[in-house]
Amino acid sequence: MFCIRHISSNFLQAFKVPHLQKLVVNIGYSRTVEEYNINYKRLEERGEAYARWCDAIGLRHWVLAFDEGHRLGHMTTNLVECINSVLKGARNLPMLTLVRATYYRLNELFTQKSAETHERKRARFTYSIFTQQRIEASMQQAGNIVVHRFDRRNEVFEVCKMTSGKVLVLDLARRTCDSGHFQVERIPCRHVIACCVNQRIDWQLYVHDMYKMTEVRKVYRFEFTPLSEAETWLAYEGPTSVANPALRRTSKGRPKLTRYLNEMDSRNMRVPLICRLCD
Repeated sequence: MFCIRHISSNFLQAFKVPHLQKLVVNIGYSRTVEEYNINYKRLEERGEAYARWCDAIGLRHWVLAFDEGHRLGHMTTNLVECINSVLKGARNLPMLTLVRATYYRLNELFTQKSAETHERKRARFTYSIFTQQRIEASMQQAGNIVVHRFDRRNEVFEVCKMTSGKVLVLDLARRTCDSGHFQVERIPCRHVIACCVNQRIDWQLYVHDMYKMTEVRKVYRFEFTPLSEAETWLAYEGPTSVANPALRRTSKGRPKLTRYLNEMDSRNMRVPLICRLCD
């Protein structure tokens, strides 16, 4: 799965059309095929080259309606990039020290998170706090939904929004909803909760196991065995690389930013950074 922020960044670099960047993001966030077709047609009307560029990515890699619910509604890689905070200050160390620092810092992180999950277990939390907040929000919005028709035997329901009058069809057996939220996020949306309340069905049966604290605890259950001395390691017979001394960072002064900036770093690109004490 690709990060939607990087896709929009690459799109802007390729075509230099900032007013269409939001439309590309909306295409990626499309939860139903109908919603995708509408947004895609809007982009195609503004230029076939834009649509062909999006086609080259592959729908399965960036559109929620076609990812089969694997990414649970997450469209960015921010969760993965959070590991950078764990390795802060260890990147410039020698290779052997870097390996040890990474190993023991991850061990410390897993120990801390494991203790936090078990603390929540004693507090009888079934789901994570974020999941509980989303479910509570759906329960509050379910009051504006009316169940018109239903087929309890086949678990197929028809609901209507009181505010807009829009009619949606739910299939609890297949876990699908015309809104697209149920099959994409794999968590009961407000339409599912309204049906469960109407038919007195336990809505927790339709929450994916990925949201349960029992699954969260499995992530941090792995054990870290202490590293032995480097002399006892197996001999390395692969290719060797020699560091370029010209690329060595100076120990004095503020380190220079070497990463290439794009529009995602718009704050850093607006004005040059000036020290207020020296200004």
